[in-house]
Amino acid sequence: MRVRASLHRDFAISKIDDRLYSAFIEHMGRAIYSGIYEPGHPRADANGFRQDVLDMVRELDIPAIRYPGGNFVSAYRWEDGVGPRDQRPVRLDLAWRSKETNQVGINEFAQWADAAETEMMLAVNLGSRGLDDARNFAEYVNHPSGTHWSDLRRSHGVEQPYNVSMWCLGNEMDGPWQIGHKQAREYGRLADETAKALRQLTPGAEMIVCGSSNDEMPTYPEWEREVLEECYENVDYISLHKYFGNSSQDTLNFFGKIEETGRYIQTIAGVIDFVKTRKRARNDVYICFDEWNVWYHRREEDSRRWREWDWPEAPDLLEEDYNFEDALFVAGLLNEFIRRSDRVRIACIAQLVNVIAPIRAEKGGPAWRQTIYYPYQFASLHGRGTALNVSVDGPTYDCQVADDVNYLDAAAVHNEAQGTVTLFMVNRHLDEAAELDFDLAGFPKARVIGHKVMEGYGLRDTNGPDKPDAVAPRDGKGLGVEDGRVRGALAPLSYHLLRLDVS
Repeated sequence: MRVRASLHRDFAISKIDDRLYSAFIEHMGRAIYSGIYEPGHPRADANGFRQDVLDMVRELDIPAIRYPGGNFVSAYRWEDGVGPRDQRPVRLDLAWRSKETNQVGINEFAQWADAAETEMMLAVNLGSRGLDDARNFAEYVNHPSGTHWSDLRRSHGVEQPYNVSMWCLGNEMDGPWQIGHKQAREYGRLADETAKALRQLTPGAEMIVCGSSNDEMPTYPEWEREVLEECYENVDYISLHKYFGNSSQDTLNFFGKIEETGRYIQTIAGVIDFVKTRKRARNDVYICFDEWNVWYHRREEDSRRWREWDWPEAPDLLEEDYNFEDALFVAGLLNEFIRRSDRVRIACIAQLVNVIAPIRAEKGGPAWRQTIYYPYQFASLHGRGTALNVSVDGPTYDCQVADDVNYLDAAAVHNEAQGTVTLFMVNRHLDEAAELDFDLAGFPKARVIGHKVMEGYGLRDTNGPDKPDAVAPRDGKGLGVEDGRVRGALAPLSYHLLRLDVS
């Protein structure tokens, strides 16, 4: 099939916020315990942190990590996770029907985040608790000294405040499954008052209010409207969540769900604009897509398991084995976030280690990169700069969730400081190569300086402890620039990272 595409250096969408490539980690399953923290592991440091996992995390260059939940946070007592470890209580986690030992709390996680070279995005419990506990937590975390909570932190060996600047005001408060689930206006008022209190403690801190848990919720998008009408002037972002699956084994429909996500973002952007106009507000609110990933391989099975088990400690839960099809999907979804970067400023892959994650780690054993690790890594490393508008003219298809879906999925980022343009391209066609003619208007001297490709794998191919590199990128060939145009063939079901020097 023949595909024409074009961009122009002056046709920009937005400056991309680096935090578009953030992540999420929750006290859930083995994400924390035997994921990032496993004392006694051959690769653990003196603090119990797995260095093999840390190395893989650092290679992703993650700007921020959301913590500690997730559903977990809605019944969490942060005080349980500070002070001497041998005095910390073991609690029942109602969200995932397991025991929480509290051996990792805010100070340990902050230490790990520092080693991972990332910023913390902290969530407060607005489910079973509320404003006062959120205020106390923020004082413990951010106040320098001379108060009860700040001096308690100092007594725990942390002299300097963490100066956390991003606060999630609860989690999925629209969900009936959530501990402390609330109605929209009830939650909106609580979020508004909590945001005002946290801002007094940390002027300039960014507040993230809960939007819909997904776009199939019966309250969507009324939830966003009612919540924002209560708190618009005091928040900076509204969160969206969405997980994706292909239980029907319909690959093209699976890829079409990226278009569905674009409609989700566009709808909430419209709600934001409506509320801003109705309230005559001067501030802007953006979208924080702080939970997204493929999640279906073990979802149904594990949903039965965790409802029946007898409160285990750090159980094996939702440890998806991601395949090549999932990697192609994640690459396309990241392209959609780039294309929507004028509205989506922060996004967090959920989660980071073991639980629906790009990194897996066996207890006492090896760690490895899953297939989805690579498109996430490439976007994080090379997708920073200004998103350019890409026009694609080529064959399309219709599916259950969307019509006129382009077989070629493409996004482009111009990094003016580095003098580069990076193209992220996915050929979704099941069996036809894409003969590409891509016009780089405004970049007449472009030349290829890097080409990575993932192609030629079976859709169900995976990585694992015994085959960690079974599905991995390799150097690409066959794409070149001539007269300001990229030309060449993209194999069917392939992902391409093409880096161009345009200086």
